[in-house]
Amino acid sequence: MESPCILVCSIDDKTGYCFGCGRTRDEIAGWIEMTDVERRSLMEQLPGRLETVERKPRRVTRRRMLSERGSASS
Repeated sequence: MESPCILVCSIDDKTGYCFGCGRTRDEIAGWIEMTDVERRSLMEQLPGRLETVERKPRRVTRRRMLSERGSASS
């Protein structure tokens, strides 16, 4: 199952969007129950949402660093 998660799980208080993927808490929690069409539709909205978050996380988490290393070697 495709997911926009990049393992930066922190929610922007102003927008309610995750700094890493742009989803809301409810969308993250319901991701598995969504249909493929619903997930694809939501994923199309995420880049625009990420442009609206007020600040970026202050540090790179260990999970994100490991994720990026894994994608680089693929």
